[in-house]
Amino acid sequence: MQQNMVQVNDLAKSFKRQNGETFFAVKGVSFEIGKGEIFSLLGPNGAGKTTTISMISGLLSPTRGDATIGGYSITKQPLEAKKLLGVIPQEIALYLSLNARQNLEFFGKLYGLSGAELNKRVDEVLEFIDLTDRQKDKVETFSGGMKRRVNIGVGLLHHPQLIYMDEPTVGIDPQNRRRILDTVQRLRQEMGMTVLYTSHLMEEVQEISDRVAIVDHGEIIACGTVGQLIQKIGEEDRLIFNVGAQKVPDSFLEKLKANIVGVSNATYEHHEIQEGTVTESLEIGAGRIIVFAKRGRKALPHIIQLADEAEIDVYSVEVREPDLEAVFLALTGRALRD
Repeated sequence: MQQNMVQVNDLAKSFKRQNGETFFAVKGVSFEIGKGEIFSLLGPNGAGKTTTISMISGLLSPTRGDATIGGYSITKQPLEAKKLLGVIPQEIALYLSLNARQNLEFFGKLYGLSGAELNKRVDEVLEFIDLTDRQKDKVETFSGGMKRRVNIGVGLLHHPQLIYMDEPTVGIDPQNRRRILDTVQRLRQEMGMTVLYTSHLMEEVQEISDRVAIVDHGEIIACGTVGQLIQKIGEEDRLIFNVGAQKVPDSFLEKLKANIVGVSNATYEHHEIQEGTVTESLEIGAGRIIVFAKRGRKALPHIIQLADEAEIDVYSVEVREPDLEAVFLALTGRALRD
C-alpha cells in the first residue's frame, strides 16, 4: 500500500475585505499525495491554488483544517514539516549580482549546510540543472529559463522529500520550458521526490501529472488521473466554431442539442472588439460556439448547415479530442482563461 507524503483535511482560509465582510479564498479542500507522485493543482488565477499551497508550506495559518507532510502536522509540528519541503516560487528569488554557484552556496548555508557537504550538494545540483559550465557567470547575465533552473537548484539543495513548484514555466521560451518539464519528471524518476505542481496551462499538466485536482472558486471540483477526469465528460469531442460579430441566440444552441445526434452541450462566448483593433476584419473572431459531441466529425456538417440556415457566419472550425480543457469547461461552464 502506497504511503501518502501529503494529507490535506478540510483546509480552509478566510480573509476580511476592506468593508469588513469575511470571504473564504479556500473553502475546505481535502486531498492526498502519494510518495513519489507528481500531483498538480490546476485552475485559473484567483482559484485558491496559491492560498492552499501557502497553508501547506506554513506561510499562512489555516482558518480551519490541517495538513501533514511526511506525517508532520503543519499546525502542530511546522518546523519538522518544513524540513521535508523544497519550494520553487513563481517569481525569481535569486541575487542577480552573484554567480550561480555563489547563489547556491548562500542558500545552502541557510539550510545549515557547510564545508565539504555544501560543496558536494552544490556540485550535484549544478550538474542536475545542467549549469556546471556556467556556474561562475553572474545570474544577471542568464536568460529567464536559466534563472528558473537556478531557482530549482536552490529548492533541491537540502534533499527535500516534497518539492512544490509554482507555475515554473511562466514567461520562458519553449526550449527552456521543455527542459523544466523534463526536470520535473527527473525529480521523481532519479531522486524519488514527490512533486506538488501548480499551473493554469492544461497541456503541461496533462503531460507530467500522475493525478490532477481541478480548483475553482476555492474548491476542488474534480480530482483523479487525466483519464479518470476525461471519463467524466464521456469521451466527447469539442468542436470550436469561430463566428462573426452577431450574437448567437440561446435558441440556436438549444436547436443544436435537440436536432443533432450526439450533441450533449453547446455554449457561446462573445468577445467585444475594441474600436481601433487591427484585424483583417472587425467581425472575424468576435465570438465562438463550443459544442460537445460524440463522434464530433460526423456531427460537424449538420452543425454547419444549421448555422448557415440561421445566417451565422462561421470563419473557422477546430475539432479537439477530449482533454483537460474540455473537462474544465464541462465542469465549470467557462474556459480556464476566463
